[in-house]
Amino acid sequence: MTVQNMEVLLKLGKYTGITSELALPTDKASYIPVAKRAPMTAQVIIGTPGTVNKLVAAKKLGTSFLKILVFDEADHMLAESGFKEDSVRVMKEIVKWSPKCQVLLFSATFNDTVQAFVSKFVQDLFHEYNELYVKKEELPLDPVKQYKVNLPDELSKIMVIKDKIMDLGDKIGQTIIFVRTKQSACMLHEALVEYGYGVTTIHGNLIQEDRDKVVKEFKEGLTHVLISTDLLARGFDQSKVNLVVNYDLPVDSKNYSEPDNVAYLHRICRAGRFGRKAAFNLLCGDRDCMIMEKIERHFNHSVTEVNISYSLFLYSSILIGGG
Repeated sequence: MTVQNMEVLLKLGKYTGITSELALPTDKASYIPVAKRAPMTAQVIIGTPGTVNKLVAAKKLGTSFLKILVFDEADHMLAESGFKEDSVRVMKEIVKWSPKCQVLLFSATFNDTVQAFVSKFVQDLFHEYNELYVKKEELPLDPVKQYKVNLPDELSKIMVIKDKIMDLGDKIGQTIIFVRTKQSACMLHEALVEYGYGVTTIHGNLIQEDRDKVVKEFKEGLTHVLISTDLLARGFDQSKVNLVVNYDLPVDSKNYSEPDNVAYLHRICRAGRFGRKAAFNLLCGDRDCMIMEKIERHFNHSVTEVNISYSLFLYSSILIGGG
């Protein structure tokens, strides 16, 4: 997402003369201690909270002249352990040396816990602030045709993707398949490659260079099926993605019996912005069915159940025909 934000900035600022730099963690293979890095002097710095925090602490990134500080996907930055601490430190340090700096928090979703934290923290730090929230029903979930497919076991999930969904995806555009863990991503990747399908995979264990390569090839249309953990659930836009598959439903990291509704929204919306779009949820067992029911209740949206042997083919003809 950091790299994608930089790409957008470069396009928008192509003729402005604005200078920009990326502040990303250095891969182990080419590790350079923060203290030995060159100071960052660009007008726009786009980076991860941890790296920005280290650069500020090492006096490699000055803050006294900063005018605007932006947190994209702020709910994630202020909810996840590690991100939260770094984000708060950066915010306090910048406000300390540049009290007139404007701080902007953006996200498609803010749960009640994060809203309460932001309100209290921002009020204590800035005293005056403005809030603007979009109503939940206005978020782009309803336009996506959502389906659920009940299957007997994990192997059946792979067979459905191989025999039904891969062919459907080829007809309508690019496909993203979301899994819960890095292990599932690697397992599914190996299985589909063994069956002769060309797929790429991205997860947290890849070094930044490899992640960028996978994303670049997918965005350029060189690959059509991308397997991903929730690493790409947020802030990733690709106009040709018309099909999203939840191989694993998103669940709360602290309670696997509860859905992660925010992650579900972000995943589904990968196919929710352009043209014909659909999402398939592959369910296996009572727990998956229970989680799916909770997701439906949360969004007040009934997800259509399909019989994989017939209804998926019927749906395919409708979708390809533009209905």
